[in-house]
Amino acid sequence: MRCLGLDIGDRWIGVALSDPGGILASPFSIIERKNDAQALAAIADIIDKEQVGQVVVGLPLSLDGTLSKQAEKVKDFADKLIEQVETPVEYRDERLTTVMAQRLMRASGGKKSRRKTRDDSEAAAVILQGYLDEGHEPELS
Repeated sequence: MRCLGLDIGDRWIGVALSDPGGILASPFSIIERKNDAQALAAIADIIDKEQVGQVVVGLPLSLDGTLSKQAEKVKDFADKLIEQVETPVEYRDERLTTVMAQRLMRASGGKKSRRKTRDDSEAAAVILQGYLDEGHEPELS
């Protein structure tokens, strides 16, 4: 079963998708967040077309582990997603994943202008891969 990773920001949403076996996460796309309805519809469309069975949302906690203002915004958006889709949604601590994603992009030799546009989907892949590596075994449908 495929898993979908989301790095939700105010303007962009990074999207990552696992392989059908739920082992390897890869950057998939970036959704421009013009408004919540449009972004939610785009995510629901990906869930449907790619037969996603689990959604993992990065939650930007403060360094002390408390909910930041951005984490509250992410939870509000994810709550809307939960109401719209039947696919289970889980949160994963995403502290420092954007920094890790930027380092991975630099290490892979990507051009600076291209890296900037891919940071969000790469961060989503880091979030999702961490979830998969923790041994979360998605139920087969």
